[in-house]
Parts: sequence; C-alpha cells; structure tokens
Amino acid sequence: MRKLGRQLLAGPYLVWIIGFILLPVVVILYFALTNSEGDFTLSNILAIGDPIHLKALFLSLRLAVVCTVICLILAYPLAMILNKTGRKRQNLIVFIFILPMWMNFMLRILAWRMLLNNNGVINTLLETLGLPTLNIINTSTAVVFCMVYDFLPFMVLPIYNSMARISQDVVEAARDLGAGSVTVFFKIILPLTLSGVISGIIMVFVPALTSFAISDLLGGGKVMLIGNVIEQAFNQQFNWNLGSGLSIVLMIFVVVSMALMSAHDKEGGGAGVW
Repeated sequence: MRKLGRQLLAGPYLVWIIGFILLPVVVILYFALTNSEGDFTLSNILAIGDPIHLKALFLSLRLAVVCTVICLILAYPLAMILNKTGRKRQNLIVFIFILPMWMNFMLRILAWRMLLNNNGVINTLLETLGLPTLNIINTSTAVVFCMVYDFLPFMVLPIYNSMARISQDVVEAARDLGAGSVTVFFKIILPLTLSGVISGIIMVFVPALTSFAISDLLGGGKVMLIGNVIEQAFNQQFNWNLGSGLSIVLMIFVVVSMALMSAHDKEGGGAGVW
C-alpha cells in the first residue's frame, strides 16, 4: 500500500513531464522531419548549412562563450569574497544578487536599453562630465553586457555553494604543512570548487546560446543570433518546419555542451544551491 501511495503521488509529476516536456519535443521533432505537406524530409535540419543560418549560429556560440568567460572571471572572486564575509552579510549579498531576478526579464532588458541608448542615462552622465560618449547600442557589445548582467547570478551561486562546503580544517592543515596562498588555491580550493564552476558554466552558456530577446531589443536587428532566426521562422514566416529543424540543431549543440561539461562534474554538487 505504501508503494502504491508513492506511485500515486508521483502521478502529477508524470503528467507534467509528458504534457509539458515530452509532447512538445515530439511535436518539434515531427515538424522538423516533415515538410508543409507532411512528407518526410531532412531539409529543415540541413538548412543550418545556409550561410545566413551558419553565421547566426557561430555568432551565438561566440557571444555565449564570451558571456560565459566574463561571468566566470567576475563570479569566482565574488564567490570567494562572499564566502569570507559574515553570515549576515552573506545573506544580504545573496539577496542583492537574487533581487533583479524577481523583476520581469523583459523589463531588465528594457532598463539596459535605457542605460545604453545614445541619449540614455550613461551617455547623459558622460556628457555632463565632459567625457566622450559611448555608441554601443545595437551592437554585440550591448548584447553581451545584458547577458552578463542577467546570467551572472547563475555563475556566482553554484561556485559559492561549492566554496561554502569546503572545510576550513583542510585549508588550515595545508597551511600548517607550509603551503602558501597560491598553492592552497590551486591544490585545494580550485579542485574542490570545480563542480560549481562546471555547473555555473552550463547554466550560463545554455541560456546565452539560446537567447533571442536580448539581441532583439538591444541589437536593433543588427545582431542576428540563431535564436532570432528560429523566432522569426515561427512568428514572422510561419514556417514551423524550418523553425523546428533549426531548433533541433540548436538542441543538439546544447545537449552536447551539457554532456561534455557534466562528464567532468563527478560530484554534481555545484547545482545544489538550486
């Protein structure tokens, strides 16, 4: 009876998985592998070889890598500082990092557009100070700025979670044996936080690679990512077959990147913060 009760409790989750995860994937696969007449074809998937689609895919990969590297460079020192502060300050800093995530995603992008606009807040302040203004709106730089802002917490928190689990006794023992700060970092702290780093990389790289709203609003149509191509295929061209085919290719890139990262994440502890 207890086993039956557990199975019944798992029922809603099973319905959720089938209805909102498996069925949409099956629908996308169907449209990707058929044409408008419903006949089998691989042309929708092979359309990724079109120069325009390849250019958008490579630009998406490049910006996703740049965003991930910048987030990692910023997040690791921040996580170390956060780990060394007192409990009350830790809670406050974590709250500050999470607070923007409570705001609507589109509102955050629009706020960055107001900041980076040629007549926006930043350029107005620079003009007031007599400094040269910036012209980065509708460029890849503006897109990366907003990506880093939006996805930085996804890098900081897993790394901080890994650091928080490191016993100070291990660090003190290494120092007692004569290890310096550099040795302690590379021999103890970095290896023990590698799972958090890998989890952070996955959680930043995947949404950065598949993003389209940021480039749409801050790129001004001049920064065409693969996500924008897919979105236009669905909503502007009403070509679900092409959009589904390109989505399958993008899904393959995401799955492969996650598999490669997860292969090195033996503990899987970095994602425990979630």
